[in-house]
Amino acid sequence: MNSITHYLHNELPRINAFLEAQTARLDPVVRPAAEHVLGAGGKRLRPLLALVAARALGCTADPYPMACSLELLHSATLLHDDILDAAVMRRGRAATHVEFGRTGTILAGDVLLALANRLVADYDIPRLNAVLSEAILRTVTGEVMEIANVRNTAMSEERYYEIITGKTAYLFQGACECGAILAGCGAATERAAHDYGLNLGIAFQLVDDALDYVSPSEITGKPSGGDLREGKMTLPLILYLRTLPPDARQKLETRIAQDDLDAEAARAIADRVAASGCAEATRDAARGYATLAAQALEAFPASPERDLMADMLDLVLSRNK
Repeated sequence: MNSITHYLHNELPRINAFLEAQTARLDPVVRPAAEHVLGAGGKRLRPLLALVAARALGCTADPYPMACSLELLHSATLLHDDILDAAVMRRGRAATHVEFGRTGTILAGDVLLALANRLVADYDIPRLNAVLSEAILRTVTGEVMEIANVRNTAMSEERYYEIITGKTAYLFQGACECGAILAGCGAATERAAHDYGLNLGIAFQLVDDALDYVSPSEITGKPSGGDLREGKMTLPLILYLRTLPPDARQKLETRIAQDDLDAEAARAIADRVAASGCAEATRDAARGYATLAAQALEAFPASPERDLMADMLDLVLSRNK
């Protein structure tokens, strides 16, 4: 992990400086909301993945506009997600719509989407635009599917994976594949970058969903048991429901469907989900996808950046927020 810490120490100031320079040029009407979401920090995993993938494959072009476009896209989805979820916290601080209102936040998200697309268009590489546009399309589709299945206690595990692949994994995939495209490395290696990013993204979201049941809010920056209260049918809950006797399962499904869980009840159920081993089983599933990502990485030439991408798999699996 020291390699990642060192790389982040060098790259985060550059990534943040680029993002700050771009948002400083925005109209004052939307700039404060954009600065709020970008200034909240975050892991910057998506731009970091794009940078590392591009360099691992010998990229000679300036990768920062492309890499930072991924963070702008991700931030735009966060702005819209928090409104749809009525979330009041994001990364340990007030959600942007709480500070600046729904209308200003929605428009700021739209502006960030447009800015990200313009940054990529300046490379004049049509395939970059195609991959990122597809990633955005898949991301939004995943978010719509998630909304459509809120409090749907009959939702299948297969549909759950469709949702998380869409809403999370495709931006990881887009970051890695765009890095490969910018490096001009050829179709086979682009496919390997695609597979690495997609499987890493699925593993990331699986761990995220497990953490909602086991990690306290002071670490995650989000309310404990938040997914349960919002009616999101994530894998730990899907697995837990299967362990219950029919009567107990029907009772809990009814409470979820009727939005009959206050914060205290949600925390108590979250504790039971964690105690049942279902959160850990979700992390086990994440390990399986990380293994697939590691296999895809074997197509990359040996380099310090490839080693860093392997370390990222361990980081994702071991994180607690």
